[in-house]
Amino acid sequence: MQFVPKYQDPMAQEAQVDSLSFSVLASGSSGNCTYIESAKQRILVDAGLSGKKIINLLAEIDRSPQGLDAILVTHEHIDHVQGVGILSRKFNIPIYANRATWSVMETMIGQIAPENKRFVEANQLISLGDIDVQTYSVSHDAIDPQFYAFQKGKKVFAMLTDTGYVSDRLLGQLANASAYLIESNHEVEMLRYGKYPWSVKQRILGDKGHLSNEDGALAMSQLIGQATKHIYLGHLSKDNNTKEIAMDTMTRLLQSKDFAVHQDFSLNMTDPAQSTQLRKL
Repeated sequence: MQFVPKYQDPMAQEAQVDSLSFSVLASGSSGNCTYIESAKQRILVDAGLSGKKIINLLAEIDRSPQGLDAILVTHEHIDHVQGVGILSRKFNIPIYANRATWSVMETMIGQIAPENKRFVEANQLISLGDIDVQTYSVSHDAIDPQFYAFQKGKKVFAMLTDTGYVSDRLLGQLANASAYLIESNHEVEMLRYGKYPWSVKQRILGDKGHLSNEDGALAMSQLIGQATKHIYLGHLSKDNNTKEIAMDTMTRLLQSKDFAVHQDFSLNMTDPAQSTQLRKL
């Protein structure tokens, strides 16, 4: 007898195929970690806090490290790799990074099992389980920084922080994603007149530093498309920014360019110590 499956609504089937969810577990100068999942895959991007803290943040969204399939590293700064080694060793998780990042990171995260040391270079498209991952270079003061966009069916979640500027290439490559994590690191005047040494201010403001609130908003105004439903502001400086200023700058600039903020898409804040709601795209 030939098996005949029960009828399923095509729209429901498509929604299941496209299912992609994420939570920004932590974002800021004190630590960065983002969780992405599909029906078959569980991924962390960066693990820039203690292993214990990341486990607690995962618990906030009812997830556990035992189910993780991969950790993708963007670059070797401590606020992105602090917990990478301990999580990999304790839960047998493969770590993905480019060769240059591995060359610096390896001395920082401790011994990693050879089978869990994976290489992925910038500007590649790879598949992790049922998720396609696009890698791309950014301009930051690390040895070879790269970020990631995750695609499942028609759903795309793109990450873009820790960069001094957004190139035309990236604007074209990442346009019209379903959701974004975009950097809103600092308010320029707060940084200029703040307590940081001038050398640090120059680094942050430079082409290999961080996006200001206005820079991030301008980039988003060129990235938003019809598919875009959610925007998350990330990597805020604890000394040179506030959530209110970052949100106000993003809202005002997008509205000035005739975007229907909080109607066609949502604007959301991230936090350095509290996970965002697990968002299903």
